[in-house]
This record gives sequence, structure tokens and C-alpha cells, in this order.
Amino acid sequence: MSEGTLRRRLIEILRKREADARELSQALRIPEKEVYAHLEHIERSATAAGAAFVVTASECLRCGYRFVDRRRLTRPGRCPRCRRSSITPPSFRIRVPDAS
Repeated sequence: MSEGTLRRRLIEILRKREADARELSQALRIPEKEVYAHLEHIERSATAAGAAFVVTASECLRCGYRFVDRRRLTRPGRCPRCRRSSITPPSFRIRVPDAS
């Protein structure tokens, strides 16, 4: 399977629904680490094409801290507020503007 088709499949999934890296890795049967590398390219491509690459921020399950200013697409290791590691992974979606 070439990277082009893999990325196209990722884009198709993200246009239909919101998903985190684990869900994407399971859907495409590739390692989660590889998904993050593709997401960086997809983010640039989507933006260049006029679509919005939307990231739903990770959140600490213990204290509720939201990682809204985080630029990296990977899951944070620990919460800066309570130092716990029970954190939801970020999820991703591509929103295409209406062609009206």
C-alpha cells in the first residue's frame, strides 16, 4: 500500500467522522506512531486546500485540565496541573467548507 493511498484513506475517514490516532491505526492496520507522522502532512495539505484540520484537545481525566494551546498532535505524557498521566488522546477531523 503506497503512502498516497494511505493518506487518502486517512483523509476520507477524517472527513466523515472525528477519530483519535488509535482508532485510525486500527482502521488502517498501521502503528499508531505512523499515524501521527501522516497527520502532520494531512494537516498541512488540508489547510492548503482550504479545509479546516480540527484538533479536539486532550484532557486530564483527574482534574479536567485541557491542553488547548498544545501544538504537537501526539498525546501528552502528564498533566501540568496535577501531574497525573490519565489523559484522553487528542482527536482529529477535517471540515470542508460548504461549496455554496
